[in-house]
Amino acid sequence: MSMHNQRNNRKPVDKNKSRPSDGRKGKPQQAGQPSGRKPQNTSAPRKPEGLLLYGRHPVEAALANPKRKLKRLYATKNAASTLPPLPAELRAQVVTSEELAALLPEGAVHQGLALEVSPLGDGNLDDLARTERPIVILDQVTDPHNIGAILRSAAAFDAAGVIVMKHNAPDETGVLAKSASGALETMPYVRVPNLVNAMEYLKKKGYWCAGMDGQATQTLAEAKLTAKTVLVMGAEGAGLRRLTAEHCDLLVKLPISDRMESLNVSNAAAIALYELNR
Repeated sequence: MSMHNQRNNRKPVDKNKSRPSDGRKGKPQQAGQPSGRKPQNTSAPRKPEGLLLYGRHPVEAALANPKRKLKRLYATKNAASTLPPLPAELRAQVVTSEELAALLPEGAVHQGLALEVSPLGDGNLDDLARTERPIVILDQVTDPHNIGAILRSAAAFDAAGVIVMKHNAPDETGVLAKSASGALETMPYVRVPNLVNAMEYLKKKGYWCAGMDGQATQTLAEAKLTAKTVLVMGAEGAGLRRLTAEHCDLLVKLPISDRMESLNVSNAAAIALYELNR
């Protein structure tokens, strides 16, 4: 028989026919794919519609906060492997570091993680008043880095919360959350329409309002205040507004050297909260 006829007489291979079993069970697991889980979405990330938190501490704190509504997690492959188990309903997307950076403000230190969430809301003044712990009021402080740092100090020294003006202070932002290093999830950030009204309300609840003023005649330590104190702090340079200062029960200062006129408001807040917490 010719070679040509031999080729024509071969039986066609049935590609749908299953291969003989070799005794092994289950399909081989591909490298990098967790057993029993669907592979994560690796398509190009869509533009986030909500608040985007970034950095390990803010993201992990938000994941652990039952009050925070989670929408979507963006993570590099390496960062995703270090996270605790995620809620079943949370959508996760693996991205490159460059794709993640493109979603965030220029220069943002994301550490391979970003989390799209809904804002927590404005907080509740009544809840703060019931704690009988120190409260911080910020008058005209608008820098999210400073406010984030103050939230972090407030959490460290067991304050009840931080109060700002609703229309003259930053909303929850990724920058503020990053500066707070996770404290935005545990420290109430209360935004009110009128600071003076908030101060008067807290006075009725038994609080003393102490305005921080570098020209005051007594130091915070000399005033011998209790934990039930509202520290009222103004912006750097401008200080407290006249009406805000007039509604304080007393003005106090931190004893600093004559070589320096003032402290950054976030540093001053940390020292003042430490003093009240002693």
